[in-house]
Amino acid sequence: MPPTTILLTGATGFLGASLARALLAQGHAVRALVRPQAPRKGLEGLDISYALGTVTDQKSLIYAMAGVGGVIHAAADYRIFVPNPGQMRETNVIGTAAVMQAALEAGVPRIVHVSSVATLRPRADGTPATEADAATPEEAIGPYKRSKTEAERVVEAMVERGGLPAVIVNPSTPIGPYDVRPTPTGRVILEAALGRMPAYVETGLNLVHVADCAAGVVAALDHGTPGERHILGGQDVSLAEMLRFIAAERGHRPPIRLPRAPLFPLAWMAETMARFTGKEPMLTLDGLRMAGHHMFFSAEKAKRVLGFQARPWQEGVRDAIAWFEQAGMLKK
Repeated sequence: MPPTTILLTGATGFLGASLARALLAQGHAVRALVRPQAPRKGLEGLDISYALGTVTDQKSLIYAMAGVGGVIHAAADYRIFVPNPGQMRETNVIGTAAVMQAALEAGVPRIVHVSSVATLRPRADGTPATEADAATPEEAIGPYKRSKTEAERVVEAMVERGGLPAVIVNPSTPIGPYDVRPTPTGRVILEAALGRMPAYVETGLNLVHVADCAAGVVAALDHGTPGERHILGGQDVSLAEMLRFIAAERGHRPPIRLPRAPLFPLAWMAETMARFTGKEPMLTLDGLRMAGHHMFFSAEKAKRVLGFQARPWQEGVRDAIAWFEQAGMLKK
């Protein structure tokens, strides 16, 4: 795609900060759709323009779409624990439908919907899942996975029935700089780097550097078939391996492994307390349920179709820790 103006939703989020940088590096102008009061720490110093609004506000979407040559829809409510699942669905499902409809009506020629591997079903034998392993919303664990799966199905239906020119990308677990909030995985890295994670529940995940993930999303503007999924993943890693690596990097004692089953009552209590305090719990029921699956994925299709490349996961962890330190978040 020749340099043009790209509308980016979710620009103030973790992946969004790297997406803005990747787009600028390709010569595109970036127009970020942002809520008026949204913090913009990850976007400081970038030469981008802003359109105020939300993904569920039709008027702001129509205004933001004017004259753009492409849309990257990365806005999402990403939390493992959410007291009100309806609010998450409003952003992830209703918001996605609104963005896609506005882009279709504006005649935007190229759209990338940033989905997630949350829409895929991990394989029972622990082998990496592919784009063919689609889950139904009913199979998804928790409000986040359920809402992202439902949103992806909305996009697929609009491609098939309405001619929506949307390519779907499915990031695995991005890690790296600009994780302001931080994300659930970023929080694990931060707590482990601080030496505040004495124990863990074993699981498996696929780690990808956020900059590589962003490059894959931008590549989807040029490549890929509308309606098809493309997994943007790095390497499959056990949580134990990641935590041991962080402990060695920071000079901490490695955490110990805990059995999963006895922790469910503790997770219930942690969630109950969170409803009163408003603070996100470190231990959640859905997190424990997800830990029972090895969330391993193959990015071979994205490598073949998008030219996607992923650096070693250790670089992502190191870059995340370095950014947390620079941001003053590693102070005990």
